Amino acid sequence: MQNLTATVREEELNSSEKMAETNRNGETPLLRSEDGELEKGRKNGRPKEPWKGEVVKSIVYAGLDAIVTSFSLISSISAGRLSSVDVLVLGFANLVADGISMGFGDYVSSSTEKDVAAKERTVTEWDVINQHRPQKQELLRHYQELGMNDTDANTVVNIFSKYQDIMVDEKMATEKGLLPPDEAEKPWKNGLITFAAFIVFGCAPLLAFIVLIPFTNNDTHKFIGAIVFSAVALALLGIAKAKIAGQNYALSAAITLFNGLIAGAAAYGIGWTLRNVAGLEE
Repeated sequence: MQNLTATVREEELNSSEKMAETNRNGETPLLRSEDGELEKGRKNGRPKEPWKGEVVKSIVYAGLDAIVTSFSLISSISAGRLSSVDVLVLGFANLVADGISMGFGDYVSSSTEKDVAAKERTVTEWDVINQHRPQKQELLRHYQELGMNDTDANTVVNIFSKYQDIMVDEKMATEKGLLPPDEAEKPWKNGLITFAAFIVFGCAPLLAFIVLIPFTNNDTHKFIGAIVFSAVALALLGIAKAKIAGQNYALSAAITLFNGLIAGAAAYGIGWTLRNVAGLEE
């Protein structure tokens, strides 16, 4: 511990010399190309950045869950040979109930996550203020474990130690894996967006039973329409997810369609089994 403390003090003296050397050379070591890595990055081009924001996450997550849940319910009801009225009544009732549950769950999750981050930041801030040198040494060891040499690790730690808020946030991120709480984030907005997205996307499979009313009274045809509506909604959501995350469009759409296929087939199989094998007749 004494050797580590001595090293920290020594590097505090050397950091100013390194800054002077950087200024004389006209560039920082981070900007120098080693083994052609920077040149290689320029040739490959800059990757596209994904869209950011909790709103996007809530919409995609709620939308996918709503489509799959709604279609699975329709599949199980259709396998049991219930009427279109039963599908609409049970479908919309389940959709609203699940939407409220999902929205409230997102609100509770977001608010809890924010409260935990705020509490952890308070604890970390106390440690940095009242145990400054041990906290510097812990951060120093962390950077050394990541592969930094002693000189660079001490330089980084000494710079961070001059700015209390930055050091607190850095220790939260590196040691606890937490980001500082975002005061602009409103958990109730996340819950409301999740509820709205769940209702909107969950209506897609049910719309077939409404849109096809003027054209046919055949429940089988309406169920096929629900399959088509669900497939289109899932594909569009998969494409949107790929756009947000910068992924392959076709692969993302195929994954979401496969998810819906498995869930719908399982629900239909259970409904058919209960009616024809278990003997649950009307």
